[in-house]
Amino acid sequence: MLNREHTAAGVPYLLLQDTVQKALDWMQEHHLRHLPIVEEDLYIGLIEEDDLLQADEAATMDSLRQAFSQVRVLADSHVTEAARRANEFNLTAIPVTEPDGHWVGLICLPELLRYFGQLNGLEQPGGLIVLEMERRSFSFSEISKLIETNDAQITQLNTFFDNNLSLLIVTIRINKFEISDIVATFQRYEYRVKYYFGEELYENELRNNFDHLMNYLNI
Repeated sequence: MLNREHTAAGVPYLLLQDTVQKALDWMQEHHLRHLPIVEEDLYIGLIEEDDLLQADEAATMDSLRQAFSQVRVLADSHVTEAARRANEFNLTAIPVTEPDGHWVGLICLPELLRYFGQLNGLEQPGGLIVLEMERRSFSFSEISKLIETNDAQITQLNTFFDNNLSLLIVTIRINKFEISDIVATFQRYEYRVKYYFGEELYENELRNNFDHLMNYLNI
């Protein structure tokens, strides 16, 4: 998906003659901490709320040029680039332009969250298992096979390398909630199950509560 396909409708941009007070009012109205400045359809820069709060309310954007950030993403690059920039600069909104600087629109953080939620299958029902392993031990085919032997399928799989642990973290979304058999299979094949979320977790909590009650009654 391209950045131009995720720009928000109805979010205004500022002009150089707009005041600090107007910018702060718009930020409050649209729940943003960043707004772009555009002149004659060209992107000039991005202003942050913290810089506005330190300025006179009657000052114009033109007088705050030294505070403008030039961060942007190109309209025809992938939306993951917008997510990377938002994370890198802690942005609530990411300007989108053509290569020559012509204005296209603004991607707001909620839109990124919605898109990546869909991409990661968060709207689909099912369980979640998180494994940790040595990088060389990762085998998608083996993980998939172990899950399929329990009459389930992978709907989403993501990996990232944790530099602090020097381990690969594998997050797997599965198309069913009853995952106790899958967790047991992974453990039988000596996979380290870091977390799991599904009916198995609920059943384990019930079992623990029951065991605590029995121990209490036996005192």
